[in-house]
Amino acid sequence: MTRLKVAEWLERPVVRNAIIGVILFNAVILGLETSTTVMSQVGDVILLLDKICLAIFVAEIVAKLYAHGLRYFRSGWNIFDFVIVGIALVPAGQGLSVLRALRILRVLRVVSVAPRLRRVVEGFITALPGMGSVFLLMAIIFYIGSVMATKLFGAAFPEWFGDLGNSAYTLFQIMTLESWSMGIVRPVMDTFPYAWMFFVPFIMVTTFAVVNLLVGLIVNSMQDAHSAEDNQKTDAYRDEVLARLKAIEDRLAKSDDTSVSR
Repeated sequence: MTRLKVAEWLERPVVRNAIIGVILFNAVILGLETSTTVMSQVGDVILLLDKICLAIFVAEIVAKLYAHGLRYFRSGWNIFDFVIVGIALVPAGQGLSVLRALRILRVLRVVSVAPRLRRVVEGFITALPGMGSVFLLMAIIFYIGSVMATKLFGAAFPEWFGDLGNSAYTLFQIMTLESWSMGIVRPVMDTFPYAWMFFVPFIMVTTFAVVNLLVGLIVNSMQDAHSAEDNQKTDAYRDEVLARLKAIEDRLAKSDDTSVSR
């Protein structure tokens, strides 16, 4: 088969769906490998199926390399697939046994072959620059809050606010609203009745403002990615329509030339 035919074959929905099926099946296989009961009974079969799945992934990458050549590495998703499958090929032992556990990362390949999941990830990546600014703002707020909490409550509650590290962790727990009232704030208020004047504004700023700002950035980025994809589809459809109109115009022109010559 020529490279063009191989590339077209790889882009067929049947082939893509088959790869997704193998990825999901391999995820189940890797999960079964963690069961001592299953491995003691059908361990050889499980390992064989895992090798077959890996062989299919390798064959897919080889086919893409043949079809696209070095252009294969121009796509970030192709590089992602190449690294994930490459990790699985590294032999265990000699301190690299942890790489065997990373084989489960092959499940992430479903992201690279499923367009909707790719759109979600691309939206998240697009939002990272804006999220960096929000994280910096969050770090500043946490630093200020940790210093204040350590000075205000550290002497009475050293296990929660004894130093900056403990204060930051406690404030993070409060931000997530995990047992923040009965577990932390109310005991502190038994000693410091006006402690609510510190904790309530902190929750309002971090939990309800900054965290929702992060969510808004991600949602906007996903909407932009979706709009960009729709625009690409519209442009492709427009080009197809123009090409068809051009073909019809050429046929009509040829027909007129034939009539004139007669």
